[in-house]
Amino acid sequence: MLKSYFTTALRALKRNGSYTVINLVGLTFGLACCLILFLAIRYELSHDRHHAHADRIYRIITRNRRSEGDGRNSGIPLPALAALRSDFPELKRQLTLVYDARRVVVRVGGPGANKFEEEGGMVAFAEPEYFRLFDYQWKSGNPQTALNNPNTVVLSERMAHKYFGDAEPMGKTIRVDNKMDFVVSGVVQDPPATSSVPFEVLLSFASLKQFGANTDWNDWQSTYSGCQIYLMLPPQMAPEQTERQLVAFANKYLRPEEAKDLKYELQPLTTIHFDSRTGNFAGRTISKEIIWAMGLIGLFILITACVNFINLATAQAIRRAKEVGVRKVLGSTRVQLVRQFLGETGLLTGLSVGLALLVAYLALPYVADLLNIKQASLHLTDPVVISFLVVLAVITTVLAGFYPALVLSGYQPALALKGKVRSSGGGQLTLRRGLIVFQFAISQLLLIGTIVAYSQMKYFRSADLGYNKEAVLTIPIPDHKPGQLETLRARLINQPNVQSLSYGISVPSANGNWWTGFRYENAEKDSDYGVVMRPADTAYVRTYGLKLIAGRMYLPADTMREFVVNESFVKRLGIRDPRQIIGKSMALSGRPSVKKPIVGVVRDFNTFSLHQKTEPCVLTSHRDAYNTLGIKLSTRQGGTEAISQLLGEVEKAWTATFPDFVFRYEFLDQTLADFYQSEERMYSLFRLLAGIAIFIGCLGLYGVVAFMVESRKKEVGIRKALGASTTHIFGIFSADFVKLVLIALVLASPIAWYVMSEWLDDFVYRIDIEWWMFALTGGLAIGIALLTVSFQSIKAALMNPVNSLRTE
Repeated sequence: MLKSYFTTALRALKRNGSYTVINLVGLTFGLACCLILFLAIRYELSHDRHHAHADRIYRIITRNRRSEGDGRNSGIPLPALAALRSDFPELKRQLTLVYDARRVVVRVGGPGANKFEEEGGMVAFAEPEYFRLFDYQWKSGNPQTALNNPNTVVLSERMAHKYFGDAEPMGKTIRVDNKMDFVVSGVVQDPPATSSVPFEVLLSFASLKQFGANTDWNDWQSTYSGCQIYLMLPPQMAPEQTERQLVAFANKYLRPEEAKDLKYELQPLTTIHFDSRTGNFAGRTISKEIIWAMGLIGLFILITACVNFINLATAQAIRRAKEVGVRKVLGSTRVQLVRQFLGETGLLTGLSVGLALLVAYLALPYVADLLNIKQASLHLTDPVVISFLVVLAVITTVLAGFYPALVLSGYQPALALKGKVRSSGGGQLTLRRGLIVFQFAISQLLLIGTIVAYSQMKYFRSADLGYNKEAVLTIPIPDHKPGQLETLRARLINQPNVQSLSYGISVPSANGNWWTGFRYENAEKDSDYGVVMRPADTAYVRTYGLKLIAGRMYLPADTMREFVVNESFVKRLGIRDPRQIIGKSMALSGRPSVKKPIVGVVRDFNTFSLHQKTEPCVLTSHRDAYNTLGIKLSTRQGGTEAISQLLGEVEKAWTATFPDFVFRYEFLDQTLADFYQSEERMYSLFRLLAGIAIFIGCLGLYGVVAFMVESRKKEVGIRKALGASTTHIFGIFSADFVKLVLIALVLASPIAWYVMSEWLDDFVYRIDIEWWMFALTGGLAIGIALLTVSFQSIKAALMNPVNSLRTE
């Protein structure tokens, strides 16, 4: 019986070859999209789940309630660790501090040996308690003692091989930032890519004080986002109870005016990956809304492919009516016929699954790069993935094949054998039209999303940031000795194509910022909001093209001597004319008696990315804070060849000044583009999925039109014989489909407007969704539909009417 079903199904698919190919291609792409999106969603949802006690681990975050924004900061004051252990003795060994060393240089061997620059999220200072909370598979060393002593380090297998090759790493030494030596006391397995604490070089926390931290060990006012505290709550302690105790903790250690506005909260480890407000050490977050949207789009694309099958199966039902009639006369029951037709669908789905696996395998490198996922973490042969495919194949078979099987098996034998069955009955025709509307609604929904995302990305690239980002080279500066900055400046300033150069804490727009409170004029207490500090030398304004609108630039100095503020600072104080603030004084938080004059005002520039509004900002001199060198280039002479030569000279001068560090540079416009990587990925994903959805929809539309043309040959012949033009015939076949596309646009537009408005609300600086976006979508959809219909309809219109009228 099964062999008979299989043979019959194979013959039926072969006999209707063109429809089989259309369905096969549609289902293949639909299943491949579902499979790839399933892999991506599973990857995202598995973050930090590999830790045995993941559900009981929390990160303490600082929340500033007086901030106009969300006010959450992943950092916590450095002295909080000892205070927490003192006030929460039950958590003494369940509590740990992680201190990210950010970008450091690791040297292996003596002078002239190999140097490696490690990015943030790779190197951290950690306590022995770190390994009580976070699970690492140990290859060498003891997790309880490996980081007990100063100047010890635990390496991942990858980093051990990177530094020492195949040699035994235990007992060997690395030098960090040319400051301190650390002896390897342990080797652990590489942490999985799905970790929010992905450190692979763990330095002993006991060495941090000697190495040097960003803040004072007794400073409760300053926070560094890389200084984070994690704790594991015992089963009997509820997070709500602990948060209430943290209120009393803040009141105890913070000044009353600060404790009133600051709050310490617990953030579950398993939610960190999905919270862009606080970020994580891996430097990558994704919202759960995006994850569910990916799943929904994958499901819609699969349904679109199934719609093709239903449309084509019901459209060509009349062809198989006699077959059904014969089978019923010979004794087949309706259940047997349903099985037969579901078997055909199952065979087609099985072939599609095999091809979908191949497509997914070929597409994974591209998709992994698009979504910023490590490809090695996506396994097509995983048992869970195989199980998902099996379930998906069964669902697809039922979804695509059940209704056509019911329709085909329901024909009456007498009518079927007399050829009196009509496939264009009102119910079937209405269903086909409804399904085509559904397909194009999905396609247009994705298309509108693509256009809106593209427009927002275009706005990001072209928005006025308040400074000039073009042709600016930025180079990170390591800890420097007296005279080194002047030496490097002297080596570079006279180079051809160097217009100007400036040292500062960062470029004008930066994710990492120095926030501080301040006291204006003779106020009795600090202001109830903070300011962003931008320490820089006096060439900063000229190098980045900032505009002074009042007063002057501060005079050269090594320490803070005078202040220049931005427009937002002036407006926040309620001052209308920027000139009125010149000569006023202010003091930074913690030093109320040390007042400095405000000597200038600059036009507002974006202190962050365009996700956030421009904040009050203060520029001042402060040599110890200079971390970045900005070089304004001139491309008027020599073009790209001259720039390449200049880069070589810059590297030579930099290496001569800082021989123990690694030279690295980036152009400012690329740095700013990196702010919007997640939006770029979303735009690319929308574009890809919209293209696939449209392609699958057009496949089905092409098949339906082909069948309509074939079934209406006589009508076309008669019309041609009576003088109908090719344009008229084309219009007959096109008009209905244009109406369906317009109905789909009407249905998709409000949904797309709502979804994309919600997405745009995440940006302070955003575009407006305009009517032309929907008009363009409708125009594109109609154009694509007409192009799809045109081949078959024009072919029918050009057919000799004599041949058409001869056909039965």
